[in-house]
Amino acid sequence: MNSKTKAKKAARIFLGFLLLAAPAAVQAQFSYTPNADGVTATITGYAYGPGSVGPVNIPSETNGLTVVSIGDGAFANLPPPGLLDPPGPDYYPTSATIPGSVTNIGASAFLYCPSLTNVTMAYGVLSIGADAFSQCSSLAGVTLPANLTSIGEGAFSYCPSLAGVTIPAGVTNIGLIPFVDCTNMQAINVDPTNLFYSSVDGVLFDSDQSTLLEYPGGRSGGYAIPGSVTSTGEYAFFDCPNLTSVTIPGSVTNLGDYAFGFCASLTNATIPNSITSIPYYGFYWSGLTSIIIPSSVTNIVGQAFQFCFNLHSVYFRGNAPAVGGWSFFNDTNATAYYLPGTTGWGAFSTNSGLPTAFWLLPNPLILNNGSSLGVQSNGFAFTISWATNVSVVVEACTNLANPVWTALQTNALTGGSFNFSDPQWTNFPGRYYRIRTL
Repeated sequence: MNSKTKAKKAARIFLGFLLLAAPAAVQAQFSYTPNADGVTATITGYAYGPGSVGPVNIPSETNGLTVVSIGDGAFANLPPPGLLDPPGPDYYPTSATIPGSVTNIGASAFLYCPSLTNVTMAYGVLSIGADAFSQCSSLAGVTLPANLTSIGEGAFSYCPSLAGVTIPAGVTNIGLIPFVDCTNMQAINVDPTNLFYSSVDGVLFDSDQSTLLEYPGGRSGGYAIPGSVTSTGEYAFFDCPNLTSVTIPGSVTNLGDYAFGFCASLTNATIPNSITSIPYYGFYWSGLTSIIIPSSVTNIVGQAFQFCFNLHSVYFRGNAPAVGGWSFFNDTNATAYYLPGTTGWGAFSTNSGLPTAFWLLPNPLILNNGSSLGVQSNGFAFTISWATNVSVVVEACTNLANPVWTALQTNALTGGSFNFSDPQWTNFPGRYYRIRTL
């Protein structure tokens, strides 16, 4: 290679990398690509090495080009050429300062930078890409700029040191699970003037609190979902290791997939009659010890309760729901308890792998589901359920204000249930029923 060729090669290398001096004599090298407009550039790479550790200041200009973007994966955990294994933490930046000229931080831009402790973004940043800061295990502080409009899916996911964040007023789009598995997160706050999102006691919601989007992963104790909520987003409570109980109000009609997956301390969950389906991975690997499934639930989707090792009792108030594959896989201590008079339990046991048994209640009850309830061709009918052969008496009255109860029929609950029918119900303007034991 002659001297002229060497000089040209040296010039290309110099133009392809920007060398910046950082504190404590730390130096960081960046590669960049000129954008099509000829006046702006995108940071596309980082020269890893033992000298790379330390604070990193992204430049606002390089070689006459304005730096407007940090490219996809620019600082991601990519080992230097020739290394078979990823390098140790001393190869990575400890902090990053992003100037006002940058408007976009690309997807996975800082994915798994294990030494990154804080990020400072200037006012110019408008969007943060998917997984941009995911798996930055030391990231404890981040201030989102006021001009920010978009936060990508999983942007700050799996950052166990991140304790809190505030969503600026201008954010109009937040991707799925932006802070999932941030197991020290205490609050996800939203600027009160934001028109698209809101927060209540540090929990992230949509603007009118009808959808609960994400619960802070580091919170401890129980939580009652507000009555304004009609649905929970996918992964809404995913991997909240210190959540111990949750009460779901009757306003909620939909639970998102993975809603309570990996909630290891979640021992108690109250499911209302408004829910018709338990979602995919809904309580996967949670700490549930028992659960009551309301009669409204007709479907339990695959893997909903898989690997709930502490689960011993699943109580069903209605007929057996359809059950997807692996819904109760490896729940070796669990038994499904059902009310006498309900149906479908043979197929349920076969499909779920759970043994079944009668649900022993202290008192008899009238089932409020099934085809036997209500007006029939031969009278008004209902099913009495009680897992015992003790007899019960059906009584009726016509006025609850001043009731005079009349015994209609005494029934032995053979097999734990009895179908009662009143052929005389049309002879009264109104009739009320009750049951009692002998």
